[in-house]
Amino acid sequence: MTPASAWGLDHLPYGVFSRTDRIGDGPARVGVRYGDHVLDLAEALHDEVFATGSLNAFLARGATAWRATRELIRNKLSTDPVAVEPCLIPLDHVTLHLPFEVADYVDFYCSLEHASNLGRMFRPDEEPLKPNWRHLPVGYHGRAGTVVASGTPVVRPSGQRGAGVFGPSARLDIEAELGFVVGAPTAPGERPGAFADHVFGVTLVNDWSARDIQAWEYVPLGPFLGKSFATSISPWITPLEALAGARVPGRAQDPEPLDYLRRDGDWGLDLTLEIRLNGEVVSRPPYREMYWTPDQMLAHMTVNGASLRVGDLFASGTVSGPEAGQRGSLIELTWNGAEPIKLSDGSVRAFLEDGDTVTIAATAPGPEGGVITLGEVSGTILPAR
Repeated sequence: MTPASAWGLDHLPYGVFSRTDRIGDGPARVGVRYGDHVLDLAEALHDEVFATGSLNAFLARGATAWRATRELIRNKLSTDPVAVEPCLIPLDHVTLHLPFEVADYVDFYCSLEHASNLGRMFRPDEEPLKPNWRHLPVGYHGRAGTVVASGTPVVRPSGQRGAGVFGPSARLDIEAELGFVVGAPTAPGERPGAFADHVFGVTLVNDWSARDIQAWEYVPLGPFLGKSFATSISPWITPLEALAGARVPGRAQDPEPLDYLRRDGDWGLDLTLEIRLNGEVVSRPPYREMYWTPDQMLAHMTVNGASLRVGDLFASGTVSGPEAGQRGSLIELTWNGAEPIKLSDGSVRAFLEDGDTVTIAATAPGPEGGVITLGEVSGTILPAR
């Protein structure tokens, strides 16, 4: 089997799966995707760390082990395919699960275009950006317990939408984001080392947002119930090493950040996201346009002495580009509902309706002109309960 480069030796994303083709096969296990198959790592590598049903134990081994294991997997698949053939399971014979236990979840606000669009929408008589925005990557702590795997239905949230007004959100939205998965921890008060020594890989994120609940609650302390009901992530975690061909210098910054925010190498990433609403492409946000890079997010998240834990997840915030067709949320694409999207079936959307399915995909440059396809993240809206 020689898969296309999108899911070949240059990629090998990690996930957690259980088999559906055998009864009594035991708990979920860790594997890597190779073409249209999953390689069972516990069997292929004879390592019980991959039989735990979560990536966390492997993440805790640290960057040296991550790199050595990736090289071992690549060697086995390329030089001894007959030996690993029994460990390859067709994708249609497995169920995919949340790939790691989320220890903590932080969401940032790192797109200049997204922040500016929302500022123009809601503060038309002021500067679009708040004074601190170009000085630090703004973020908030989310709810780790409501991070869910792709495919998990999303129940429309209810909450306060104004003074004395309670009910289901009428302005349910998406946020197309890139998430970063932390492996190596730090002690409280300890500054992290190099970015790639702590961050294992990336995953696509949809940070579902109830804009009406959010608008009423967020002053003065920021997002809370309008965000915490669900955050979906892809079942596949792409290792940082697989994105070597996608790394680019970060966007120019003015003013120059403080010393602790100076970039740790080229961690801009040339990814193109794609948002599909009920199967129809409505936007293609470019990640390389992000103002703050992930190494800066990590540095800011820990500068006060906050520790990292195995399984921490931090996300970029909505990815939006300078063009109308590059916006990463419906609130931007419809300009807060004033300019609804018309779909090919004749229906229109300002915000999400019950039954709508949103899928976020992404591609990145691979070696020698190839393309890497990140694992998709998808969710369908169910009525409020």
